This record gives sequence, C-alpha cells and structure tokens, in this order.
Amino acid sequence: MTITRTIGAMLASAIVAALFVGGVGAGSAVWAQEHSTKPVEVAEPDGYRMTDYRSPVPKTLKGARVVSSEQADALRKDGGAIFIDVYPQAPKPPGLPANAIWRTPKHNSIGGAVWLPNVGYGKLAEAPEAYFKSNLERLTGGNKEATLVFFCLRDCWMSWNAAKRALSWGYANVVWFPDGTDGWQELGYDLADVKPAAGF
Repeated sequence: MTITRTIGAMLASAIVAALFVGGVGAGSAVWAQEHSTKPVEVAEPDGYRMTDYRSPVPKTLKGARVVSSEQADALRKDGGAIFIDVYPQAPKPPGLPANAIWRTPKHNSIGGAVWLPNVGYGKLAEAPEAYFKSNLERLTGGNKEATLVFFCLRDCWMSWNAAKRALSWGYANVVWFPDGTDGWQELGYDLADVKPAAGF
C-alpha cells in the first residue's frame, strides 16, 4: 500500500514538472538561467508562450498592471480584487497498475484565491477555454471592469498567458502578480489548501 502511494506521489511530481519544463534539455537551460549571476532580460512575445512555462518571464504585460508582492498584499487588504491562481493540476497518469492508489496532489495557494487549473497554457483546448471563460464571468458577475489578479509561481509563464488571454476577452482591469505564491510566502504569509473551482 505504501509503495503504490509513493509511486502515485512520484508520478504526480514528475508530471507537474514536465508540464512546466517541457523536457530535460529545457530544464537544464532553466536551471542555468536561475543560477546565473547575470539577470535574464526577457522580451514580451507577440503571442502566448507555448513551451518552457517555468522559465524567466518579462517584466511587463502590455495592457495589464504588474504588481510586486507588497502591492498584491495591498490589493488583498483593500478587498474587491479577485485573485486567480492558474497553477496546473497533474492528470491521472495513464497505465497505472490496477492496485495503485492515485491521490490528486494537494495544492496550496493564497487564502481566498480561486484556483483555475490548466488555463495558462499557450493554446487552450475547447473544454479548458470554456471553463476559464465561464469562471471569469461567474467571478466578475459579468463586470469587465472587475479587478482580476493572476498568479502562479515565480517565473511562471502560465500566469502571464492567463492574464493576456483575459485582456483579449475584454477584461479591462487585469493585474499580473509574477512572484505569485513564492513572493507571498516571502512576505511571511502562510498558504492555504485550495480545490479547483467548480467545473474542472
């Protein structure tokens, strides 16, 4: 029993890592960038980021307001802003042994945030796109002026993609919080266990 649980946990970690990095070569490049003493300057792409989602991100997102951890904290304290976590959720691996126990990995996020998994990819299939759209409409009550704060982890293109996509749908008050849960913890705040929003 313990072995099958361990296998499930290991597979979950591997899948999420693969979702972010996209291959061993890309992972090595990311490690080199993260451990370099020279800052990496990244330009905004014209479209969405399609690969290597866990790598250095731009400092800007055209049309959105970019906030630091302290500014994100101020938005939370002011109230009214809707915090949206777009960290991906690992799917159940295909071909698991019949006696293996699969437990969906827990996800910790900013307290009160809404978790919309898998909506930060560069290209969305019909189902996740509909899930993303319907939840934004539900959360804002159809108000395109509502403040939406998108985040994930630090150096996570998924939050950049999700914020950009919300802008393309006409949301006028989009905020991108690039340091995400990493920056939140650095402020000394705890994270809370969250579940995916309805419809996932």
